[in-house]
Amino acid sequence: MTSDNPLNDRLDDDDYPAYTMGRAAEMLGTTPAFLRAIGEARLITPLRSEGGHRRYSRYQLRIAARARELVDKGTPIEAACRIVILEDQLEEAQRINAEYRRSAAKAAGGSGSGSGSGSGSGSG
Repeated sequence: MTSDNPLNDRLDDDDYPAYTMGRAAEMLGTTPAFLRAIGEARLITPLRSEGGHRRYSRYQLRIAARARELVDKGTPIEAACRIVILEDQLEEAQRINAEYRRSAAKAAGGSGSGSGSGSGSGSG
């Protein structure tokens, strides 16, 4: 299609820092101070324009929106950021665990002998 157009590639890239702080805050229905605070808490690290202004990607805005939902429910901002970080770490660990289990099942070749752990069925 239009893959020869670098602008379209950037606009389709979730990691491209397309949004200024003001626009990002407007999209999230929050303030620039909130974005600065989640940056200080190291939830997201915006890239900087040549002029030194913060720029946010769509991916970063999705993360910020998750934190904002928690803050709107009364969670302190530092705690909300930590929760989002831990949720992402848990999701990644579960994904890796599932990959290991698939690999182990393939290596066992479906012989049914298992690993001797006696774990039975998983708790999904």
